[in-house]
Amino acid sequence: MKNRLRVLRAERGWSQAELAQRLGVSRQTVNAIETGKYDPSLPLAFKIAELFGQPIESIFTPEWREDEETKP
Repeated sequence: MKNRLRVLRAERGWSQAELAQRLGVSRQTVNAIETGKYDPSLPLAFKIAELFGQPIESIFTPEWREDEETKP
C-alpha cells in the first residue's frame, strides 16, 4: 500500500520518533509504514488519519487502485 505519511510528517517538522510517540508505536513501525514494508492495522490507520486531520483514503492508497488510475 502506498502512503503519504513521510510527506505529512515532514510538513509538520516531526521526526519519525516524534510521530511514533504521538501514535504510541515504535520509530521502527513508523519507518516500516513509510517505506511500504508494513501496512498499519485499521485502528492505527484511523489514529494516523485523525492525527493529521485527513481521511484515511487521502493518506493510504491501495496498490490496485493506483493501477486502475494509471490505465489509459
